[in-house]
Order: sequence, then C-alpha cells, then structure tokens
Amino acid sequence: MEIQPFRAYRFDANVVGDVGDCIAPPYDVIDADQQRQLYEKSPYNIVRITRGKTTSCDDEQHNQYTRAAEYLTQWIQQGALKQDTREAIYGYVQDFEIDGVAFERLTFIALGKLEDFGKTVKPHEQVFAKPMLDRLNLKKATAARFGLVFMLYEDPQGVADRIIQKAAAQKPLIDFVDDQQVRHRLFAITAKGEIEAVRQMMDEKSCIIADGHHRYTTGLNYWRQSGNPAAAYQMMAFTNLRQQGLAVLATHRVAGGMVGFEPETFLRRLQGKFDLVEFRFTSENEDKAQARQKMLAAMRSLYEKDQVAFGIYMAGGAFHVAVLKDKQLMADAAPGMSEAWRTLDVSVLQKLVLEELLGIDEDRMGNPDCVEYVKDVPNAIRDIIARIDAAQRQVAFFTNPVKMQQLVGVTDTGERMPHKSTYFFPKMYTGLTIQKL
Repeated sequence: MEIQPFRAYRFDANVVGDVGDCIAPPYDVIDADQQRQLYEKSPYNIVRITRGKTTSCDDEQHNQYTRAAEYLTQWIQQGALKQDTREAIYGYVQDFEIDGVAFERLTFIALGKLEDFGKTVKPHEQVFAKPMLDRLNLKKATAARFGLVFMLYEDPQGVADRIIQKAAAQKPLIDFVDDQQVRHRLFAITAKGEIEAVRQMMDEKSCIIADGHHRYTTGLNYWRQSGNPAAAYQMMAFTNLRQQGLAVLATHRVAGGMVGFEPETFLRRLQGKFDLVEFRFTSENEDKAQARQKMLAAMRSLYEKDQVAFGIYMAGGAFHVAVLKDKQLMADAAPGMSEAWRTLDVSVLQKLVLEELLGIDEDRMGNPDCVEYVKDVPNAIRDIIARIDAAQRQVAFFTNPVKMQQLVGVTDTGERMPHKSTYFFPKMYTGLTIQKL
C-alpha cells in the first residue's frame, strides 16, 4: 500500500472553542436524535457536512450536499478550519474499556493510494448501493474527504506503533472524550525519518478494509469521474492487526414487517436445520434477566468451541439458541463460497434463516423497515428485547462477534462477508482531519 503524508485541514480552537464539540461519529451510525444533539453541540460540528439535515424544499440546486459545500467554504474563510503548515502523518490514539478491561488502540492517518480491490486492498463485507450514492454526491459537492477509511495491516515488528507511542508523549493536537467514554487523541508526526520509516514499512503491505467500504468505493468512483489527480489518494486510518487494542464486537439483526409471521411455526421450521436450546422465564424481571444471561453464556461457550450458533428472541416467554446441525447444509446452500465463508455465524443466519426460511431478499436486507443491524453497544440487547416485547419488531437474532482469523480467512479467498458482519469498536471519529482536494 503506497501512503503519503499530507497537510490536513483541522478545526482551530481559537475560532471554534472546544474542538471536541466539532467532531462526530461516522455518518452511518448517527441517528436523528444524535444528529440533533450534534447540531446543538456547536455551529461548527462536522455533522452539518457529513450528515446534514434535509428539508421538504430541497431540490437539485439546494439540498444537504450544496449546504455541506457552503459550510466547508465558510468555515475555511472564517478560519474555523485551517490547513496545517507541514506535511504529516497523524497518530490517532483511542483509550477505551470493554467489560471493565482497558484497551489502547494505536492508529496512523495518512493518504493511501486508491486501487481496485485485489491483492493490495481487500474488502471484507458486502455494501449497500444507497449509501454509496450518498457519499458520492457529498464528494462531488465538496471536493473533500471527511470520514476515515479504517484499514488493517499486519506488522509483527510494530514499526508505526512505536512511532505513534513516541508521538503520544507530546501534547496532543486534539484530546476529547466521547459519549461512550472513549478518549480520542491526535498527534502530528512530522519528522521526515519517521514518516519514511512508516512509508517503507507499508510499501509491501496489503490491507483489509475494516470500516468504510462505502467511502473507499466512492473514493474510487469519484477519482475516475472527476479526473482530479489529487483524488487518487484517499484519507485513511491504518491499524496493525497485531495489537491488543483491536476489538471486534457483534452486530445483531432485528427483523420485522413480515406478513403472516408465526413464532411457533418459525421454530418448527428452524428445527429442520438447527438444534434449539430453550431458556424459559415466567417473570418479567429477575427470571427473564437470568434466562437472557443463560442464552448469551450458551452462545459464548459454543463460540469458543468454533460451533455455529446464534440467539433468538420473539417474546413468548423464552429465549432460544440455534445450533447448526450439519455443515453440509451450508455447502448445499452456498456451493460457490469457501468453507471460511460458510462457517461464519452471520453467513449461516443470512442464507439458511433470513433468506430461506423468512424469504428476505437482497433489497429487503438493506431496508431498515425489514432488517435492522444493531451494534452491540452497552444496553443494545436490552433495547432490542424491549422493542420485540412492544411488538415494534417480530424477531431478534443475537450473534457472536466475527473472530479476527475468520475475517482474514474470508478476505484471503477474495470473498466478502454478509452486510454488517463486523463492528470494530470504538469507531474512528470524523472531523479530526479533513482532506481537501
């Protein structure tokens, strides 16, 4: 992967105040409530550009993309955004906890040379068409890149990690804590020797896209359509596969809008392909919580034994764990896919359950009214259960996280996992650095 340093545009605290108030999560995880909160947080919050509000009066000349371009121009003119005077790669350090255990993830931000998917750049999951059109429209309007494409590379020597740790001993350019109690710090690495060491280390590396498939794909499309040579390099965040701070969490599925869906009928049909373990409860408080924990513990135990399993909840006084009876079922359902792909919990759930038993096709898979993809943040499972109980959705499927060796195994075959298979925590925030073309 060819990388280059660059002079990023960054928010100037002398103009905007607290720079942390100007930064936002990636556009695709921001719901309407968080969008409103970010708008209120600062008149300079990057959400105005990356996930701007729409109005009933929008047309081709006036819309969220034209407004994004206006904000960008205004902020640069006002000095709210200033371009760094020296070329740099940027050390990005995130400190966080999962279940009480502290982690630190070391990343560097640089420009990466865009290439077609293949030996050097490997996608790991399928993407939806609608978000790609949205990101392409934003790039066309602004001629800039705001979000980070999260790339994984492997370096047992930890060349960049040591350089980032050295930079982290200095005063950060940005230091803020987000709503999930993740600390984000940004550092400029400007020494030519250190930049060259990272560049040489990366020169022969291949990368897996961990997050940002839509941003990468639209980056390629924009470069080809615009003819702008500067667009050949995309702003990316690179993390070493070998470090302890690389955490992958599950993404659960919640389905609804299915006419004639009957829980008991669905369970009977499941038994043709899966062994079902039931965890019943009689009360809505402690008894139910214990049943939920037993389901999750059973899922974890099977996960550690490399067995394919997922949890199910449809109200009705019980949780279930479904365990695949025979791997040959997936070989028959997806004969063109590798064994690495066929043994993923999310692949089994998609092929044998969502597609075959529930009849959810590709278009409906990407429609949030039919299938929602819920990241395993704190309280996510409780919130999902509450929605099923309130009859807002019909069935919830709880998944285990994809293992790192599974991700590498699938990408090495050139295949992609089903939509929303992985949730890398924490997210790479948007607005730390901006690439103006």
